[in-house]
This record gives sequence, C-alpha cells and structure tokens, in this order.
Amino acid sequence: MSNPSSSENLNLGLIGAGPWGRNFIRTIDGLDGVTLARLASRNPESARLVGPGCEIHQDWREMIKTNDLDGIIVATPPALHAEMTLAAVDRGLPVLVEKPLTLDVGEAETVLDRARSKGVIVLVDHIHLYSAAWEALKRVSLQLGPLRAVSTVAGNWGPFHKDTPVLWDWGSHDVAMCIDLAGRPPDRATADLIETRKTPEGQGSALSLELGFGDVAARIAVSNLHKDKQRLFTAAFEGGKLIYDDTRDGGGKLRLKTTPDNPGGTFKLGPGLPVERAVLAFAAAIALGTPNVDDAELGLDVVRTLARLEETLIPGQ
Repeated sequence: MSNPSSSENLNLGLIGAGPWGRNFIRTIDGLDGVTLARLASRNPESARLVGPGCEIHQDWREMIKTNDLDGIIVATPPALHAEMTLAAVDRGLPVLVEKPLTLDVGEAETVLDRARSKGVIVLVDHIHLYSAAWEALKRVSLQLGPLRAVSTVAGNWGPFHKDTPVLWDWGSHDVAMCIDLAGRPPDRATADLIETRKTPEGQGSALSLELGFGDVAARIAVSNLHKDKQRLFTAAFEGGKLIYDDTRDGGGKLRLKTTPDNPGGTFKLGPGLPVERAVLAFAAAIALGTPNVDDAELGLDVVRTLARLEETLIPGQ
C-alpha cells in the first residue's frame, strides 16, 4: 500500500461491477484526486465500464495483493463482505464496504476486531448517513430538545435478492439511521411479517419493525413490494419534527415542522450526492491516515440489531 498525503492522488480498487459497483465507477470518474486504478469483476462488460487506465482482474484476491492501491471498495453481495474485507485489512488496506457489513454477527465482530488490531480504516457505506440532508438533520436536531419518537417508511418494487432478505437489504438503512440518531444500539427489537408474495422477479416481503431506545420507540415499515420508491424518516423531538424525504429534490429532502398545521420549513443543504460524499469521506480518512473504525462499530451494531429482529420473526415466514 502506498502512503498518500492529502495533496496526492489516491488509487482505489473496486470489487464488484454490479449496479452499485457501477455507481461507484461513475462517481469516482467525476472526482478530482481519486482514481479507480483496478477493478475486480467477472462481468464481461467490465472493460467498457472503466477507463483505459483501470486494470481489470478476474480474481479479487489477485487485485488485493498488488502494491499500488491506497484503499479498497467492496460492492458485492453481503455474504462475501467479510472474506473480502478481512483480506484487505490483513494487507493493511483501508476498506469502504457496502451495507450491511455482513449477514452474520460473528463475522462482523471478526471484521471489527481485526480492523482494530491492525489499525486499519474500515468504513461501512450506510448511504443515507452520508446524505447532506442527514447531516443537516443531525445538526438541527441538537436545537430541538430530546428525541421522542421515530417513524419510517421505506421501499420500492424490488430489488428481489435471493441471497439478501428484505430485512437486511432495506432494513439495514433504517436501523443504521435510528442507531446513529439515538447514539446507541436499541435495548429492544421486534419484527412482524405483514405480507409475503411471489412475483415474476422473485420473493417480496413487507415487514413492520420496532426498536426501543429507553422510552423512545422507532417504528419502521420496509418492503420491496411498493409500487413506487419511498424513503421517509420522521424524527419527533420536544421542539418539533424533522422529516427526511429522500424522494424529494434539493433542500426539500429535509423539513422542520413545529406545529401540526405547519407545512414545514426546508433547509439549504451541502453539495454532493450521498455516494460522492461517501467516497470523499473515505478518501479523506485515507489521507488523514488515522485508524478509524467508528463506522465498523456502527456496522456491527446494525448487524446485531438485524439479527435480533430476524429472531423475532415466526420461523418459516
């Protein structure tokens, strides 16, 4: 691994050229100071997705063994995250890994322990936590007094993953947001299956989740059976409600309601899409060179919470 300063270009490697991997490719291509130097993918279209300066690897292990990378982005199905992240950490390579950190509590604990012992940066791309609207929500919330309640609705038609249940796919976002806002893991967690349905694209589900943070309840509805995309996160505080709606544009993504009949004032937000802000945060952490596992700690809390929620579902549902 090279040792970049903040003024030098960072060479990143990417594992995975699926839909989210391609999002990273497009994003990095538009950023200054960051280069996608290597891509590990068996996608036959990989060479057409990247520039001529990016080397393609059929085997991700081969890519990790190279000596010219400053960090690795893991954008593969979650079942592969632990093995790939651990291999990079063992090489001393900082990692930005897609959510959820893993699908298994033991694996997530191993990743965090290894990152700590090796002093390696591991960030988890809970993408909404990198949103400018979420950044503003966290800042404004400090002026509104104690948190009283949270309610969320999230989903779309699909995706229908055979290897990642809806709870771990859509649910990981809302669980991460709740834990980040509360500042600690929940002390109780329950899940109910509202609907399950086979579609031409795959199995669909709708879930109702509840997390408890002391006397604060967070009620979460997630589904991959919605006709249209929904991403609505409402946090009620003593001094008003903050409403994060990711389906809106610009400053409309975050509103403050202080009375029931108030339509809600909006906020001027910082620049950049969440994925761009995530890559820039990763680059900044690498340039700083200070071991950082805060994201991995949150990632473990999310995995533990999702596992607890899964345990409360009726077997076979």
